[in-house]
Amino acid sequence: MSEDETLFPVTTREVDRLRPRFLRISSAGVALLFLLAALAGLFIWARKSGLDKLVRTYILIKTQYLEEVGTAELVNGAVKGMVEALKDPYSVYLDEDAYRELNLQIEGTFGGIGVEIDLDRDQQLIVVSPLPGTPAGRAGIKSGDIIREINGRDTKNMTIVEAANLLRGQPGTEVSLLIWRKDENRSLRFNLVREQIAVPSVTSRMLAGHPGIGYLQVMHFNRASTNAQLRQELSKLEAARYRGVILDLRGNPGGDLEAAVELAGYFLKKGPVVRIVHREGIEDIWPPRHVQQRVKVPLVVLVDGGSASASEIVAGAIKDTGSGILVGTRTFGKGLVQTVFSLGGGEGVKLTTNKYLTPGGLDIHKKGILPDVVIEQPEGTDSDVQLEKAIEILEEQLKNEKQAA
Repeated sequence: MSEDETLFPVTTREVDRLRPRFLRISSAGVALLFLLAALAGLFIWARKSGLDKLVRTYILIKTQYLEEVGTAELVNGAVKGMVEALKDPYSVYLDEDAYRELNLQIEGTFGGIGVEIDLDRDQQLIVVSPLPGTPAGRAGIKSGDIIREINGRDTKNMTIVEAANLLRGQPGTEVSLLIWRKDENRSLRFNLVREQIAVPSVTSRMLAGHPGIGYLQVMHFNRASTNAQLRQELSKLEAARYRGVILDLRGNPGGDLEAAVELAGYFLKKGPVVRIVHREGIEDIWPPRHVQQRVKVPLVVLVDGGSASASEIVAGAIKDTGSGILVGTRTFGKGLVQTVFSLGGGEGVKLTTNKYLTPGGLDIHKKGILPDVVIEQPEGTDSDVQLEKAIEILEEQLKNEKQAA
Protein backbone atom coordinates (compact mmCIF):
# COMPACT_ATOMS: atom_id res chain seq x y z
CA MET A 1 0.00 0.00 0.00
CA SER A 2 1.43 3.39 -0.96
CA GLU A 3 1.78 6.34 1.39
CA ASP A 4 -1.13 8.11 -0.31
CA GLU A 5 -3.34 5.13 0.09
CA THR A 6 -2.44 4.91 3.76
CA LEU A 7 -3.17 8.55 4.45
CA PHE A 8 -6.31 8.76 2.32
CA PRO A 9 -7.93 5.36 2.15
CA VAL A 10 -10.90 5.57 -0.29
CA THR A 11 -12.81 2.45 -1.12
CA THR A 12 -14.55 1.75 -4.43
CA ARG A 13 -17.94 1.96 -2.68
CA GLU A 14 -17.14 5.48 -1.40
CA VAL A 15 -16.11 6.59 -4.89
CA ASP A 16 -19.46 5.35 -6.20
CA ARG A 17 -21.28 7.35 -3.53
CA LEU A 18 -19.37 10.52 -4.46
CA ARG A 19 -20.13 10.22 -8.20
CA PRO A 20 -23.89 11.20 -7.97
CA ARG A 21 -22.99 14.10 -5.70
CA PHE A 22 -20.45 15.31 -8.26
CA LEU A 23 -23.04 14.97 -11.03
CA ARG A 24 -25.58 16.96 -8.99
CA ILE A 25 -23.01 19.71 -8.37
CA SER A 26 -22.11 19.75 -12.08
CA SER A 27 -25.81 19.97 -13.12
CA ALA A 28 -26.40 22.82 -10.69
CA GLY A 29 -23.37 24.61 -12.09
CA VAL A 30 -24.60 24.25 -15.67
CA ALA A 31 -28.07 25.50 -14.66
CA LEU A 32 -26.49 28.48 -12.91
CA LEU A 33 -24.43 29.28 -15.99
CA PHE A 34 -27.55 29.13 -18.14
CA LEU A 35 -29.39 31.42 -15.71
CA LEU A 36 -26.54 33.92 -15.67
CA ALA A 37 -26.40 33.86 -19.48
CA ALA A 38 -30.17 34.42 -19.67
CA LEU A 39 -29.99 37.33 -17.22
CA ALA A 40 -27.10 38.83 -19.18
CA GLY A 41 -29.09 38.48 -22.41
CA LEU A 42 -32.13 40.02 -20.74
CA PHE A 43 -30.03 42.91 -19.47
CA ILE A 44 -28.56 43.55 -22.94
CA TRP A 45 -32.04 43.38 -24.51
CA ALA A 46 -33.44 45.72 -21.83
CA ARG A 47 -30.69 48.26 -22.51
CA LYS A 48 -31.21 48.12 -26.25
CA SER A 49 -34.99 48.49 -25.92
CA GLY A 50 -34.83 51.20 -23.26
CA LEU A 51 -36.51 49.13 -20.53
CA ASP A 52 -33.54 49.73 -18.24
CA LYS A 53 -34.66 53.37 -18.20
CA LEU A 54 -38.01 52.27 -16.80
CA VAL A 55 -36.35 50.18 -14.09
CA ARG A 56 -33.91 52.97 -13.16
CA THR A 57 -36.75 55.49 -12.92
CA TYR A 58 -38.69 53.14 -10.65
CA ILE A 59 -35.63 52.69 -8.39
CA LEU A 60 -34.96 56.44 -8.29
CA ILE A 61 -38.56 57.21 -7.30
CA LYS A 62 -38.55 54.52 -4.61
CA THR A 63 -35.20 55.63 -3.16
CA GLN A 64 -34.91 59.37 -3.89
CA TYR A 65 -38.41 60.90 -4.21
CA LEU A 66 -39.41 63.12 -1.29
CA GLU A 67 -42.60 61.23 -0.43
CA GLU A 68 -43.24 57.51 -0.31
CA VAL A 69 -45.11 56.13 -3.33
CA GLY A 70 -46.70 52.70 -3.47
CA THR A 71 -45.46 50.18 -6.01
CA ALA A 72 -48.98 49.50 -7.32
CA GLU A 73 -49.49 53.22 -8.01
CA LEU A 74 -46.26 53.40 -10.00
CA VAL A 75 -47.02 50.25 -11.98
CA ASN A 76 -50.54 51.48 -12.84
CA GLY A 77 -49.11 54.83 -13.93
CA ALA A 78 -46.56 53.09 -16.13
CA VAL A 79 -49.24 50.91 -17.77
CA LYS A 80 -51.50 53.92 -18.35
CA GLY A 81 -48.59 55.84 -19.86
CA MET A 82 -47.73 52.99 -22.23
CA VAL A 83 -51.29 52.81 -23.54
CA GLU A 84 -51.55 56.60 -23.88
CA ALA A 85 -48.29 56.56 -25.88
CA LEU A 86 -50.21 54.73 -28.62
CA LYS A 87 -52.12 57.99 -29.29
CA ASP A 88 -55.20 55.90 -30.03
CA PRO A 89 -58.38 57.27 -28.42
CA TYR A 90 -59.94 53.80 -28.50
CA SER A 91 -57.10 52.07 -26.60
CA VAL A 92 -57.28 52.72 -22.85
CA TYR A 93 -56.09 51.38 -19.52
CA LEU A 94 -59.05 50.35 -17.36
CA ASP A 95 -58.64 50.72 -13.61
CA GLU A 96 -61.02 48.87 -11.30
CA ASP A 97 -63.81 51.44 -11.63
CA ALA A 98 -63.53 51.74 -15.41
CA TYR A 99 -63.31 47.96 -15.87
CA ARG A 100 -66.40 47.44 -13.72
CA GLU A 101 -68.31 50.15 -15.59
CA LEU A 102 -67.40 48.64 -18.94
CA ASN A 103 -68.71 45.25 -17.86
CA LEU A 104 -71.92 46.89 -16.65
CA GLN A 105 -72.34 48.54 -20.05
CA ILE A 106 -71.78 45.21 -21.81
CA GLU A 107 -74.46 43.68 -19.59
CA GLY A 108 -76.78 46.48 -20.67
CA THR A 109 -77.57 48.35 -17.42
CA PHE A 110 -75.77 51.21 -15.64
CA GLY A 111 -76.41 54.48 -13.84
CA GLY A 112 -76.04 57.45 -16.18
CA ILE A 113 -77.75 59.90 -18.50
CA GLY A 114 -78.16 57.65 -21.57
CA VAL A 115 -75.74 59.08 -24.09
CA GLU A 116 -73.21 57.34 -26.33
CA ILE A 117 -69.95 59.26 -26.80
CA ASP A 118 -66.86 59.10 -29.00
CA LEU A 119 -64.02 61.33 -30.21
CA ASP A 120 -64.43 63.13 -33.53
CA ARG A 121 -61.72 63.74 -36.13
CA ASP A 122 -60.46 66.72 -34.09
CA GLN A 123 -60.31 64.60 -30.92
CA GLN A 124 -63.27 66.44 -29.42
CA LEU A 125 -65.74 64.57 -27.21
CA ILE A 126 -68.83 64.13 -29.36
CA VAL A 127 -72.30 62.73 -28.78
CA VAL A 128 -72.82 59.81 -31.16
CA SER A 129 -76.43 59.43 -30.06
CA PRO A 130 -78.70 59.93 -27.05
CA LEU A 131 -80.76 56.87 -26.13
CA PRO A 132 -84.51 57.42 -26.43
CA GLY A 133 -86.40 57.90 -23.17
CA THR A 134 -83.26 58.67 -21.13
CA PRO A 135 -82.34 61.95 -19.37
CA ALA A 136 -80.14 62.94 -22.33
CA GLY A 137 -82.82 62.09 -24.87
CA ARG A 138 -85.59 63.91 -23.00
CA ALA A 139 -83.43 67.01 -22.47
CA GLY A 140 -82.86 67.43 -26.21
CA ILE A 141 -79.19 66.49 -26.49
CA LYS A 142 -78.50 65.60 -30.13
CA SER A 143 -76.13 63.49 -32.20
CA GLY A 144 -73.14 65.65 -33.16
CA ASP A 145 -73.20 67.80 -30.02
CA ILE A 146 -69.68 68.52 -28.69
CA ILE A 147 -69.31 68.07 -24.92
CA ARG A 148 -67.00 70.86 -23.76
CA GLU A 149 -67.34 70.37 -19.98
CA ILE A 150 -68.59 67.71 -17.56
CA ASN A 151 -69.27 69.04 -14.06
CA GLY A 152 -67.01 72.00 -14.81
CA ARG A 153 -64.10 69.85 -16.05
CA ASP A 154 -62.72 70.67 -19.48
CA THR A 155 -62.95 67.61 -21.75
CA LYS A 156 -59.96 68.59 -23.87
CA ASN A 157 -57.47 65.67 -23.92
CA MET A 158 -59.94 63.56 -21.92
CA THR A 159 -60.24 59.89 -22.93
CA ILE A 160 -63.60 58.27 -23.69
CA VAL A 161 -63.32 56.11 -20.57
CA GLU A 162 -62.57 59.11 -18.34
CA ALA A 163 -65.55 60.98 -19.78
CA ALA A 164 -67.82 57.94 -19.38
CA ASN A 165 -66.79 57.62 -15.73
CA LEU A 166 -67.78 61.26 -15.12
CA LEU A 167 -71.12 60.85 -16.91
CA ARG A 168 -72.07 57.68 -15.05
CA GLY A 169 -72.88 57.43 -11.36
CA GLN A 170 -75.53 56.63 -8.82
CA PRO A 171 -79.13 57.17 -10.01
CA GLY A 172 -80.55 60.37 -8.49
CA THR A 173 -77.25 62.28 -8.59
CA GLU A 174 -76.75 65.28 -10.87
CA VAL A 175 -74.36 65.95 -13.73
CA SER A 176 -73.83 69.23 -15.59
CA LEU A 177 -72.82 69.41 -19.26
CA LEU A 178 -71.62 72.33 -21.36
CA ILE A 179 -72.49 71.54 -24.98
CA TRP A 180 -71.37 73.22 -28.20
CA ARG A 181 -73.95 72.81 -30.96
CA LYS A 182 -72.10 73.50 -34.19
CA ASP A 183 -75.09 73.82 -36.54
CA GLU A 184 -76.64 76.46 -34.25
CA ASN A 185 -73.30 78.14 -33.44
CA ARG A 186 -74.01 78.35 -29.72
CA SER A 187 -73.25 76.79 -26.32
CA LEU A 188 -75.91 75.10 -24.21
CA ARG A 189 -75.92 74.11 -20.55
CA PHE A 190 -77.70 70.92 -19.47
CA ASN A 191 -78.25 69.90 -15.85
CA LEU A 192 -79.35 66.29 -15.77
CA VAL A 193 -80.28 63.76 -13.09
CA ARG A 194 -78.80 60.30 -13.57
CA GLU A 195 -81.13 57.31 -13.86
CA GLN A 196 -80.73 53.55 -14.10
CA ILE A 197 -80.19 53.06 -17.82
CA ALA A 198 -81.40 49.78 -19.25
CA VAL A 199 -80.13 49.79 -22.82
CA PRO A 200 -82.82 48.28 -25.07
CA SER A 201 -81.60 46.47 -28.16
CA VAL A 202 -84.48 45.79 -30.55
CA THR A 203 -88.07 47.01 -30.89
CA SER A 204 -90.60 46.48 -33.65
CA ARG A 205 -94.05 47.48 -34.86
CA MET A 206 -96.23 47.39 -37.94
CA LEU A 207 -96.46 50.87 -39.47
CA ALA A 208 -99.98 52.26 -39.19
CA GLY A 209 -101.46 53.28 -42.52
CA HIS A 210 -98.96 51.21 -44.48
CA PRO A 211 -100.29 47.64 -44.72
CA GLY A 212 -97.68 44.93 -44.77
CA ILE A 213 -94.71 47.14 -43.78
CA GLY A 214 -92.86 46.20 -40.60
CA TYR A 215 -90.41 48.39 -38.72
CA LEU A 216 -87.40 47.13 -36.73
CA GLN A 217 -85.21 49.47 -34.69
CA VAL A 218 -81.85 48.21 -33.41
CA MET A 219 -80.46 50.66 -30.85
CA HIS A 220 -77.35 48.83 -29.65
CA PHE A 221 -75.53 45.55 -30.21
CA ASN A 222 -75.37 43.49 -27.04
CA ARG A 223 -74.11 39.90 -27.06
CA ALA A 224 -76.42 38.88 -24.22
CA SER A 225 -79.73 40.12 -25.62
CA THR A 226 -79.75 41.68 -29.11
CA ASN A 227 -80.30 38.59 -31.24
CA ALA A 228 -82.69 36.98 -28.77
CA GLN A 229 -84.77 40.16 -28.92
CA LEU A 230 -84.50 40.25 -32.73
CA ARG A 231 -85.96 36.76 -33.02
CA GLN A 232 -88.84 37.74 -30.75
CA GLU A 233 -89.59 40.89 -32.74
CA LEU A 234 -89.35 39.07 -36.09
CA SER A 235 -91.86 36.52 -34.79
CA LYS A 236 -94.27 39.38 -34.01
CA LEU A 237 -93.89 40.80 -37.52
CA GLU A 238 -94.38 37.36 -39.07
CA ALA A 239 -97.56 36.91 -37.03
CA ALA A 240 -98.74 40.27 -38.42
CA ARG A 241 -97.94 39.01 -41.95
CA TYR A 242 -95.42 41.65 -42.91
CA ARG A 243 -94.37 41.78 -46.57
CA GLY A 244 -91.51 44.29 -46.31
CA VAL A 245 -89.34 45.63 -43.48
CA ILE A 246 -87.47 48.82 -42.57
CA LEU A 247 -84.37 48.24 -40.42
CA ASP A 248 -83.57 51.45 -38.51
CA LEU A 249 -79.89 51.77 -37.49
CA ARG A 250 -79.97 55.55 -37.00
CA GLY A 251 -78.27 56.63 -33.79
CA ASN A 252 -76.95 53.11 -33.20
CA PRO A 253 -73.42 53.62 -31.82
CA GLY A 254 -72.38 49.98 -32.24
CA GLY A 255 -71.47 47.49 -29.54
CA ASP A 256 -70.49 43.84 -29.73
CA LEU A 257 -68.92 42.64 -32.99
CA GLU A 258 -70.19 39.06 -32.68
CA ALA A 259 -73.75 40.30 -32.08
CA ALA A 260 -73.60 42.51 -35.18
CA VAL A 261 -72.31 39.70 -37.40
CA GLU A 262 -74.99 37.37 -36.08
CA LEU A 263 -77.75 39.93 -36.70
CA ALA A 264 -76.51 40.72 -40.21
CA GLY A 265 -76.93 37.06 -41.15
CA TYR A 266 -80.70 37.39 -40.87
CA PHE A 267 -80.79 40.01 -43.65
CA LEU A 268 -78.09 39.06 -46.19
CA LYS A 269 -78.81 37.35 -49.51
CA LYS A 270 -75.20 36.15 -49.62
CA GLY A 271 -71.90 36.57 -47.78
CA PRO A 272 -69.55 37.56 -46.49
CA VAL A 273 -70.59 39.83 -43.63
CA VAL A 274 -67.24 41.49 -42.94
CA ARG A 275 -63.49 41.20 -43.49
CA ILE A 276 -61.43 41.42 -40.28
CA VAL A 277 -57.82 42.53 -40.86
CA HIS A 278 -55.14 41.53 -38.32
CA ARG A 279 -51.91 43.36 -37.53
CA GLU A 280 -49.97 41.03 -39.83
CA GLY A 281 -52.26 42.00 -42.71
CA ILE A 282 -54.02 38.64 -42.70
CA GLU A 283 -57.77 38.80 -43.42
CA ASP A 284 -60.44 36.70 -41.78
CA ILE A 285 -63.60 36.57 -43.87
CA TRP A 286 -66.69 36.09 -41.69
CA PRO A 287 -69.61 34.36 -43.41
CA PRO A 288 -73.26 35.00 -42.53
CA ARG A 289 -75.04 32.87 -39.97
CA HIS A 290 -78.72 31.91 -39.76
CA VAL A 291 -78.94 31.52 -43.53
CA GLN A 292 -81.90 29.16 -43.05
CA GLN A 293 -83.72 31.85 -41.03
CA ARG A 294 -83.02 34.71 -43.43
CA VAL A 295 -85.59 37.48 -43.79
CA LYS A 296 -86.77 37.13 -47.39
CA VAL A 297 -88.99 40.21 -47.73
CA PRO A 298 -87.80 43.49 -49.34
CA LEU A 299 -85.51 45.50 -47.04
CA VAL A 300 -84.71 49.20 -46.58
CA VAL A 301 -82.12 50.31 -44.00
CA LEU A 302 -82.07 53.74 -42.33
CA VAL A 303 -78.66 55.19 -41.33
CA ASP A 304 -77.23 58.55 -40.24
CA GLY A 305 -74.17 60.14 -38.65
CA GLY A 306 -74.99 58.40 -35.38
CA SER A 307 -74.70 54.95 -37.00
CA ALA A 308 -71.23 53.79 -35.96
CA SER A 309 -68.94 50.79 -35.64
CA ALA A 310 -70.96 47.56 -35.38
CA SER A 311 -74.01 49.15 -37.00
CA GLU A 312 -71.76 50.13 -39.94
CA ILE A 313 -70.73 46.49 -40.26
CA VAL A 314 -74.40 45.55 -40.73
CA ALA A 315 -75.15 48.48 -43.07
CA GLY A 316 -71.99 47.90 -45.14
CA ALA A 317 -72.73 44.20 -45.52
CA ILE A 318 -76.32 44.86 -46.64
CA LYS A 319 -75.19 47.49 -49.16
CA ASP A 320 -72.25 45.56 -50.62
CA THR A 321 -74.20 42.32 -51.04
CA GLY A 322 -77.23 44.05 -52.59
CA SER A 323 -79.47 42.74 -49.82
CA GLY A 324 -81.28 46.02 -49.24
CA ILE A 325 -81.35 49.77 -49.94
CA LEU A 326 -79.67 52.25 -47.58
CA VAL A 327 -81.49 55.54 -46.95
CA GLY A 328 -80.39 58.55 -44.87
CA THR A 329 -77.04 60.32 -44.43
CA ARG A 330 -73.38 59.24 -44.31
CA THR A 331 -72.54 57.07 -41.30
CA PHE A 332 -70.05 57.95 -38.54
CA GLY A 333 -66.97 56.15 -39.89
CA LYS A 334 -65.42 53.91 -37.21
CA GLY A 335 -63.78 50.88 -38.78
CA LEU A 336 -61.67 49.62 -35.88
CA VAL A 337 -62.17 46.67 -33.53
CA GLN A 338 -61.21 46.78 -29.86
CA THR A 339 -60.53 43.81 -27.59
CA VAL A 340 -60.67 43.96 -23.78
CA PHE A 341 -57.93 42.06 -21.93
CA SER A 342 -57.97 41.35 -18.21
CA LEU A 343 -54.85 42.33 -16.27
CA GLY A 344 -56.07 40.64 -13.10
CA GLY A 345 -57.09 42.32 -9.88
CA GLY A 346 -60.25 43.72 -11.48
CA GLU A 347 -58.27 45.80 -13.99
CA GLY A 348 -57.87 45.55 -17.73
CA VAL A 349 -56.78 47.18 -20.94
CA LYS A 350 -58.80 47.82 -24.09
CA LEU A 351 -56.69 47.77 -27.24
CA THR A 352 -57.39 48.29 -30.91
CA THR A 353 -56.51 44.88 -32.30
CA ASN A 354 -58.07 44.81 -35.78
CA LYS A 355 -59.68 46.89 -38.45
CA TYR A 356 -62.58 45.80 -40.58
CA LEU A 357 -63.52 46.17 -44.22
CA THR A 358 -66.94 45.80 -45.81
CA PRO A 359 -67.53 42.68 -47.95
CA GLY A 360 -66.42 44.68 -51.00
CA GLY A 361 -63.12 45.62 -49.31
CA LEU A 362 -64.08 49.22 -48.41
CA ASP A 363 -62.20 50.75 -45.47
CA ILE A 364 -64.83 53.04 -43.92
CA HIS A 365 -62.71 54.39 -41.03
CA LYS A 366 -63.05 58.20 -40.82
CA LYS A 367 -65.04 58.05 -44.08
CA GLY A 368 -68.33 56.38 -43.25
CA ILE A 369 -70.78 54.72 -45.63
CA LEU A 370 -72.72 56.77 -48.16
CA PRO A 371 -76.34 55.56 -48.43
CA ASP A 372 -77.90 54.59 -51.77
CA VAL A 373 -80.47 57.35 -51.25
CA VAL A 374 -79.18 60.44 -49.43
CA ILE A 375 -81.80 62.47 -47.59
CA GLU A 376 -81.28 64.87 -44.70
CA GLN A 377 -83.61 65.09 -41.72
CA PRO A 378 -84.62 68.81 -41.51
CA GLU A 379 -84.31 70.59 -38.18
CA GLY A 380 -87.44 71.89 -36.48
CA THR A 381 -89.90 69.41 -37.96
CA ASP A 382 -91.87 66.62 -36.31
CA SER A 383 -92.04 64.74 -39.59
CA ASP A 384 -89.54 61.91 -40.06
CA VAL A 385 -88.74 62.50 -43.73
CA GLN A 386 -86.12 59.75 -43.82
CA LEU A 387 -88.63 57.17 -42.62
CA GLU A 388 -91.20 58.52 -45.08
CA LYS A 389 -88.70 58.06 -47.92
CA ALA A 390 -87.96 54.50 -46.77
CA ILE A 391 -91.69 53.73 -46.76
CA GLU A 392 -92.05 55.20 -50.26
CA ILE A 393 -89.22 53.03 -51.61
CA LEU A 394 -90.54 49.91 -49.92
CA GLU A 395 -94.10 50.43 -51.13
CA GLU A 396 -92.82 50.85 -54.68
CA GLN A 397 -90.89 47.58 -54.38
CA LEU A 398 -93.94 45.74 -53.05
CA LYS A 399 -96.07 47.19 -55.85
CA ASN A 400 -93.60 46.01 -58.50
CA GLU A 401 -93.44 42.55 -56.92
CA LYS A 402 -97.23 42.31 -56.98
CA GLN A 403 -97.36 43.32 -60.65
CA ALA A 404 -94.63 40.83 -61.54
CA ALA A 405 -96.56 38.05 -59.77
